[in-house]
Amino acid sequence: METWRLAIDAVDAGAERAAERIAGLTEHELRGPSALPGWTRGHVATHLARNADSLWNLLEWARTGTKIPQYPSMEGRVADIEAGAGRGADELAEDVRKTAGRFAEQVRTLPDDAWNAPVAAMAGWPHPAWYTVLRRWHEVEAHHVDLAAGYGPADWPEPYVRWALTATLADLAALPAGRYGGLAGYRITATDSGESADLGWTAGGPEASGSGRALLGWLSGRSDGAGVTVRPDGPVPVPPPWPHRPSGF
Repeated sequence: METWRLAIDAVDAGAERAAERIAGLTEHELRGPSALPGWTRGHVATHLARNADSLWNLLEWARTGTKIPQYPSMEGRVADIEAGAGRGADELAEDVRKTAGRFAEQVRTLPDDAWNAPVAAMAGWPHPAWYTVLRRWHEVEAHHVDLAAGYGPADWPEPYVRWALTATLADLAALPAGRYGGLAGYRITATDSGESADLGWTAGGPEASGSGRALLGWLSGRSDGAGVTVRPDGPVPVPPPWPHRPSGF
């Protein structure tokens, strides 16, 4: 079975875990800084809900054949997040749950012949409708960490780590060389799976290795590189912004 189909239930479960955590935050914690610069935890929670709405739009585009952008505009996206960030824990958690449920219903009722319909991300790059499910998987797991409220890469479900690491390494390797950032010239290797990506690496060049979980935390910007070993010895380099445009689309 395709990975995206297997991910449907995991996406639902991830959104509910995030909603439970949001519901347990105090007013002081909600107004405190998240792991994302300039955003409180209330901003992150609101973004999780609005993201579900935005990806629902793409599936509706696939369902009807009528183009519906992910967000009407970048300005509107920012305004909606700002408008919702100051709400209380119960309202924020309910928003995450309600919009996650709406997205889940769209996923589970989309006709089979719509899943390969082309849609487009906010940034403009096209992808088939089925990739929307995997994009949402990234969102619920990464932004749960971004709440900075006790959930980290160590808590990610193993199926998510396996898929996301494989996808991240493939997408990194497909980037133009000028976008490797601090990873230019590196070979990256997962010590548990043996998966690797060469980013302009040549024999004798620098290498970074670690478990798949440690690598994903680092490459996604959700850890400082804990558990990652670099050779030659030195600071762990800063990866380029994540997620990347998927290779193959």
